[in-house]
Amino acid sequence: MAGSVNKVILLGNLGKDPEIRSMQSGSKMATFSMATSKRWRDKNTQEQRDKTSWHNIVVFGDGLVDIVEKYVKKGSKIYVEGELQTRKWQDQDGNDRYTTEVVLQGYNSNLTLLDSRNTKNNIEDQENNTDQTASNFENPVSSKNSDSSESDDDIPF
Repeated sequence: MAGSVNKVILLGNLGKDPEIRSMQSGSKMATFSMATSKRWRDKNTQEQRDKTSWHNIVVFGDGLVDIVEKYVKKGSKIYVEGELQTRKWQDQDGNDRYTTEVVLQGYNSNLTLLDSRNTKNNIEDQENNTDQTASNFENPVSSKNSDSSESDDDIPF
């Protein structure tokens, strides 16, 4: 029998901009909340119903935190893989509190950005630069030497 597995996979949207903090060690961390939704049709009323669940996400590792800081914002659609961790802390009155978070740290974590950045601007740029881009490429057929001993039949693929 194998050990155990602690893996969380979520696909959803950010509820607010990420908070970036520096730790005492000098490395950075990011925290944000992420919403996942479930949608169904009520059998009795035939109404469309939905339920949203909120998840606290904590990201460690300067490289991944830099990506979050630059590209992730409120409303961003992202895919995360991490580990579920519950930590204990005390509030101002000294009462014990518990927080459960999805932690992205180390090689077992993944964060994938699912939004396309500036989709409208990229499409316009591609349309405007089509002629320039085409003229910048050299024709591979014309760049072959005419005395080449290789023919297309000799290529193994």
